[in-house]
This record gives sequence, C-alpha cells and structure tokens, in this order.
Amino acid sequence: MRVWKFGDDIDTDAIIPPGRFLTIYDPAELAKHAFEGTRDEFAKEVQEGDVVVAGSNFGCGSSREHAPLALLGAGVKVVVAKSFARIFYRNAVNTGLLPLVSAGAEGIRDGDTVTVDLAGGYIEANGRRLPIEPVPGFMKEIVDAGGLVAYAKGWMR
Repeated sequence: MRVWKFGDDIDTDAIIPPGRFLTIYDPAELAKHAFEGTRDEFAKEVQEGDVVVAGSNFGCGSSREHAPLALLGAGVKVVVAKSFARIFYRNAVNTGLLPLVSAGAEGIRDGDTVTVDLAGGYIEANGRRLPIEPVPGFMKEIVDAGGLVAYAKGWMR
C-alpha cells in the first residue's frame, strides 16, 4: 500500500473543498476532488488500497461526512495518524473508513509502502514495526460492514 503523507492539522476543507461539492454524496464523484487545492495530484494518482498517513489532529474542522466519503471513493480504506479530530474519527468509522492511531506515523514517509497488521497491532514501514492503538471489535465490525448504516441493516436481520 502506497503512502500519501500529510502533516498536522489537516482539516476537512483540505480533504474536500467546501462549497461547490457539498451537494455531492457519491464517493466516486467526491474522490475526483479529494485534496483539490491542497495536493492536486492525489485525485489523479491515488490507487485502490493506498493509505493516507498524517500527523496530529487529522480531519479537524467541520463535521461533514464528505471528507471520509471522498477518501473511500478514491480507494483509501485506512487513514493512519498520530491523532484524529473526534468528529472525523466517528464519521470515518460510520462511513466505513478505518482510522488508525499510531504515534509512529511521523516516521512514515510519502511514497513508502506499508503493511497494516491489525491482529498484530502494528504497521510495518521501512523495515520497522510501528505500534497502532488497538481497534475495538465493534468498531472493526462497523468498518467491515461498510459503515454504520450497513452494519445496522445487517444487525436488524
């Protein structure tokens, strides 16, 4: 999985620009504008399975679900950060995007290849194993189901 590296305090407006895209709810359409004006090559070059890695406070700003939906539409299934804004963290889980917390995220470079081992509790990058915080089972079930709505539909059967 290729890494797209970002710094601290990446807000939701940097992930998906506000305004003209707020009426779009299709993840594939939102993905065409992911990181527009911040890192324009992202939408053109991101591939299925790539990973976004960031510093502290990833996803700060507004509480729109458009930001995690844009990443999912781009093929990103996992975001690793030193810390997340709480509302983005919950929106990510609720839409099916897995947020992973790792203090070692700052040691991962743009373009690196990483492997995520949830069972082992680490990310492997540059020959090093960087610990990740444990993912609660219920949260993993929600993400695996494709988000909270899909999880609830399955639970209600």
